[in-house]
Amino acid sequence: MTDLVIRALDERDAPLFDSLPDPLGAREGHRRTRHRPDWKRVALRDGRVVARGAWWGGPDDTEPVNINWFDVAEGEEEAGAELLRTAPWQVELELNLPGGWREDPDLRAAAETRFTAARTAGYELLVERFLYRWTPECGLPERPGRLVFRPEPDDAVFFDALRSIHSATLDAHALLAIEEGGLERAAQEELDFFHWCPSPREWWQVAHTPQGDPVGINIPAHNPTGPCVGFIGVLPEQRGHGYAYDLLAECTHFLVERGAEFIGAATDQGNFPMAANFTKAGYPVVSERLNFHATRIG
Repeated sequence: MTDLVIRALDERDAPLFDSLPDPLGAREGHRRTRHRPDWKRVALRDGRVVARGAWWGGPDDTEPVNINWFDVAEGEEEAGAELLRTAPWQVELELNLPGGWREDPDLRAAAETRFTAARTAGYELLVERFLYRWTPECGLPERPGRLVFRPEPDDAVFFDALRSIHSATLDAHALLAIEEGGLERAAQEELDFFHWCPSPREWWQVAHTPQGDPVGINIPAHNPTGPCVGFIGVLPEQRGHGYAYDLLAECTHFLVERGAEFIGAATDQGNFPMAANFTKAGYPVVSERLNFHATRIG
């Protein structure tokens, strides 16, 4: 087998990235995603692209926050691993897959090729997630009217709420942050994400009962690709009343009232209560995502 050449792209040879087949439909999934040419890298053998990766970040980010497009030709798992190993950024890997990919032999084989390359490079699976996309055809979920939603200018209120919410969480990213740095780190990472989103700070909401007891927080947001459910969290002492649905319904109405024509959302597949709330609110699953994190690259 001939030697492998790995290199970054630029504006002149950016079309080279598109020369590899796209069996998992990544191109369609990234129609609204803006990838910088110099954050794209390819592995070539005999001048032919056998693996590619596109790293991504917000418009003001100086470094990528993740790699969200990664393809490997059949039989070129080691090339894909080398592409990841030699990258200047060791960030989370997101693989978006069509719904039902496990039941389609061709899709499953293509996915497994990418999984093998990622694991060979030192990545481990963190979590599998459902991706949702609400559109007006889904219908607006009814507001139960049980809670009062108010903006809150003090970040400390959200930080304290996040620490409490994550003290009993099913979210894999939060659990990893807790393992690495405690509840404070998990809360701060969420807060940093809220500030990173380009939507107004004034959108952040605290939910209360009519009697004034705090219930949870609701963050309607825009990420760089459009409106989304930024965060929904119910305080542990208020769980068991179905309030997460109230928060999701409010978030949906809030974004639609501000012009949203679609709303993106996601939850861990193991978070059965939240997945059920998305279904109840009329959010269809449009694809799945596997998040891998770097554990032994170097």
